[in-house]
Amino acid sequence: MSIEVDVAIIGAGVVGLAVAAELARQQKGVFVLEKNQTFGLETSSRNSEVIHAGIYYPEGSLKARFCIEGNPLLYEFCEKYGVDHRRLGKIIVATDDAEFEQLFQLLKLGHRNGVTDLRLISRNEVRHTEPNVEAVAAILSPSTGILDAYSLMRTLYGLARERGTDFVFETEVIGLEKMGTGHEVEIRDREGTSSIHADIVINSAGLNSDRVAGLAGIDLTQAGYRLHYCKGEYFSLNSPDGPPVSRLVYPLPEHAGKGIHVTPAMDGRVRLGPNTRYVDEIDYGVDETGREVFYESVRKFLPGLRLEDLEPEMAGIRPKLQGPEDDFRDFVIAHEEDRGLPGLINMVGIESPGLTGAIAIGRHVAGMVHGILG
Repeated sequence: MSIEVDVAIIGAGVVGLAVAAELARQQKGVFVLEKNQTFGLETSSRNSEVIHAGIYYPEGSLKARFCIEGNPLLYEFCEKYGVDHRRLGKIIVATDDAEFEQLFQLLKLGHRNGVTDLRLISRNEVRHTEPNVEAVAAILSPSTGILDAYSLMRTLYGLARERGTDFVFETEVIGLEKMGTGHEVEIRDREGTSSIHADIVINSAGLNSDRVAGLAGIDLTQAGYRLHYCKGEYFSLNSPDGPPVSRLVYPLPEHAGKGIHVTPAMDGRVRLGPNTRYVDEIDYGVDETGREVFYESVRKFLPGLRLEDLEPEMAGIRPKLQGPEDDFRDFVIAHEEDRGLPGLINMVGIESPGLTGAIAIGRHVAGMVHGILG
């Protein structure tokens, strides 16, 4: 006989935790199933830990919406609950006249998206703002910042538990079937296989979210839910002269990412990265031979950088819906009622700015659940 729950959330990354914490305010019987030994061990903890402003994403997209909504909500949450964070600001640089037009178009996109505090600054202002940075112009984004992602997730986890959410770790979802008014969720743990019956199932499985959607019988190719693993590696900058920048410094964005950028971390270190490389398997090793590529990329705007100061640090994997040759793909946050699966909410392809948007996404999905349950 299976356990009966109101809501089963699959995945305890930052978005799953935010959904759980928000749902548990009003909804009892919330279970979170996580295949790893604790929360946030994959994409949520292997990233730049940046609070984005909402500059890069196409107007009207979910990425733009939840980044714009999520930015102030995340700052407010961090201040309320004591999550370590800093509103450092960011500059996005054009290193020559050829890049200036692209920079100006990016500025206009940010304004259309509703980022109201962006400002174009001159070469002299760049030099005054960041003396070690060389650029012909830059966009200044005061509302960009950094945070301690683990501290954020630990806080969300604690709030969800205080509000009655049950977490079940080291438990993998291996089956998902529509049954009666809800869904039968088959799980496997150290004791074997069993099942949970949930009125609502929320797929927040990150790198495995397409697989979970497939378990429900959804044709991943037809639905456009098939994920592509995109690896991002980081190098630490260990300079005897100390941090060369006081805020985040980004190049112009690339096809699949925001470019190799320079990010001060909460612990005082400075990271370079991530790069973007599509891979077939999840592997968190850092290819040390990429050191020179990082160096050549960043020294275009940070000319004082020294190759010997770069040390390999970590890597993360983005669950991208956008393949190597594809145009922009947005988040999928969908109630699958039209596919004959009422009560199933899929969240697929939640990559950057998922960390920034987590609180906003949590509120949105909780609203969807309340709408389904009436």
